[in-house]
Amino acid sequence: MTISSVWYERDTRCIAAHQQPASLVELCLSRGIDSHRLLRGTGLFLEDMPKAATQISPQQFLTLIDNARHLLDADDSSFLFGQRLLPGHHGAASQALALANNLQQALELLGELRALLSPLLSPRLLLDEQYAYLYWLDSCGAGNQQRFLLESSMTAVVAMSRRLGGEHLPWQFHFRQPAPRQIEQYWVHLGEDLHFNRPYDVLRLPREHLTRPWPQTVQSTAQVACQQARQQLQSLGVEASLLDTLQRWLLRHIQLAPNLEHAAAALGMSPATLKRKLQKHDTCYQAQQDNIRLLVALYLYQIKGCSNDEVASHLRFHDATNLRRSFKRWTGQTPSTLLSLLRG
Repeated sequence: MTISSVWYERDTRCIAAHQQPASLVELCLSRGIDSHRLLRGTGLFLEDMPKAATQISPQQFLTLIDNARHLLDADDSSFLFGQRLLPGHHGAASQALALANNLQQALELLGELRALLSPLLSPRLLLDEQYAYLYWLDSCGAGNQQRFLLESSMTAVVAMSRRLGGEHLPWQFHFRQPAPRQIEQYWVHLGEDLHFNRPYDVLRLPREHLTRPWPQTVQSTAQVACQQARQQLQSLGVEASLLDTLQRWLLRHIQLAPNLEHAAAALGMSPATLKRKLQKHDTCYQAQQDNIRLLVALYLYQIKGCSNDEVASHLRFHDATNLRRSFKRWTGQTPSTLLSLLRG
């Protein structure tokens, strides 16, 4: 079955320059960064940033982030940027977030409106009986900007929950990256429950915090804001990125062990075209499939309590030995070693 959703790609102009990009520019200018150096290679001019009609591509935004990182050259840059992101200044989408009934509704809206609120990283909320897990998947081939985006995105969610809920929550942070040499900014902006060299980038929170009512909610106003936010997403003309669309299709079909040809057919293009588009995003089909296999394996191990044989069967591995071999290639650790860390 062909996927009916409309996606954006790395070179699609779909990000409002006066929103998140402008926030990053303002942060840089406040620290004395020269605007010409900051915008070099982006194809943008400073006077265009405040204009509502100016749309930029993910590639332009990533170039802006790269320039900002190098020019600011400060450990707190990503965290300060994250403080500005949510609910943000995205019109109805931000109003819907600000009027959410509770944290769960806010996180569900963040996922639904990700093309507006998180265009470069895709958040995905999963729940088990005890915890909520907010995973972050690369939407546009972030490359060297991945760490900056993760730090700012996680900071944005934590700051939003504190601002709208009025309390500090016991978030736990998992990063794929090694522990940074300068960890103080993580402590200041995120907290001390930090875990590095983990298989996925994820926020974890005890589930009981999700449904505590937030004080600013007015039900009727919140419903109207959500309707307007969905209209805003519809008017954008795209619902998610190409990588995001592929990842979610893989999640639904991973039990069938789909190959490149199956995915291309579902996306309505030839295998050669899909391969070329993935290369444009600095990735390949095998890497995307392995990422989703790992995510599903972790879900089955940690949340469903499945055995090695059950996970191997679900993911269409020949046997548990092949699964363990692949798992070690994906993460550097065996499933049992990794799960003992995750449960610690």
